Amino acid sequence: MTLPLDGLSAIVTGAGRGLGRAEALELARLGASVVVNDYGQPGRDGSGRSSAAPAQEVAEEIRTAGGQAVAHHGDIADFAGARELVALAVERFGKLDVLVNNAGILRDRMVFSMAEDEWDSVIRVHLKGHFNTVRFASAHWRERAKAVGGPVYGRIVNTSSEAFLAGSAGQPNYAAAKGGIVGLTTSTAAALARYGVTANAICPRARTRMTEDVFAGYQEPAEGEPDPLAPEHVAPLVGYLAAPAAAGVNGQVFVVHGGLVAVLERPRVAARFDTGKECFSHDELDALLTPYFAARPAGETFAATEVLGLRKG
Repeated sequence: MTLPLDGLSAIVTGAGRGLGRAEALELARLGASVVVNDYGQPGRDGSGRSSAAPAQEVAEEIRTAGGQAVAHHGDIADFAGARELVALAVERFGKLDVLVNNAGILRDRMVFSMAEDEWDSVIRVHLKGHFNTVRFASAHWRERAKAVGGPVYGRIVNTSSEAFLAGSAGQPNYAAAKGGIVGLTTSTAAALARYGVTANAICPRARTRMTEDVFAGYQEPAEGEPDPLAPEHVAPLVGYLAAPAAAGVNGQVFVVHGGLVAVLERPRVAARFDTGKECFSHDELDALLTPYFAARPAGETFAATEVLGLRKG
C-alpha cells in the first residue's frame, strides 16, 4: 500500500517530546523518513544539561515500528547547527522534502519586569531557530530547482501560537516571536512558491510540558475519555500539510486542536476615516476615533478561546 509520504524525508525540530514527538511519529506513519531533532534540555525554559536521549528514543520508536529515522542532538538556534541538521537529512536520505519547526522554550515575565536575557533567549530559540532551518532548507530546494530546471518538492510547517493574535500578558517575548514566525512564514511562502515549495504556519493547542499551566482546567477529559488537547490531535494537520495533497495550500495560518481546524484570515480593515484636509488635526481625530472606540464592547479584540470554543471548567 502506498502511503502519502512514501519516498519523502522530513526534519522535525523539538521532536523529543510533546508536539514534536507526535508530529515525527505521524510523518513516519505516513511513510516519511524522519530526522528527529531535539536539544534535550529538561527545563521548559531551556535550562538544564542537554541530552541526546529524547531524540534517540523517538527515532528508535519510529524504527521499531518499521520506519526510517535518525536522531540529531543539536541546537537549531545556532546557525551552524541548523546547517548541520539540513545536511544530515540530505546525507542520510538523499534529499530533504519536509521541514517541521516546533522547537521552543518559555521564559515568562510581565513586560515591565522582563530581563534582557529572558527576551533574547526566547526570540533566539523560536524566531531565529525557525529562520535558521528555513534558511538552509530553502537554499537546498533552490539549488535542486536550478539543477533540474523546474519546481521541486518542498514543504515547510512552522509553529506559531494564538498568543500573537490575542496577546498574552505574561509572555511578551513569546508573543512577539510567534508573530514574527507568521511573518517569516508568509514571506517564505511568497519567495519559494516558484520553486514548488509551500510554507504554512499552525497555532496548535495541546497539553504539553510547555503549556501544562496554560491549559490547566481547560476541557479536562473524564477518566478513560480522550483528551481533546492531546498533541496527537495536532499531528494529522501537519501530516496533511507535508503531503502532495496540500500542494495548493501556501502562506496560510491554522488554529488546530482536538477535532477542529480553523483557517485564519489575514487582517482586514475594520473601519476607515478620511479627512477633507491635507492631514488630520488632533481635534478631528478625537472627534472621530474617541466615540468609535467608546462604542465598541470593552476589550473587543480577537479572543480566540471564545471564538473557537475552548472553555475553562
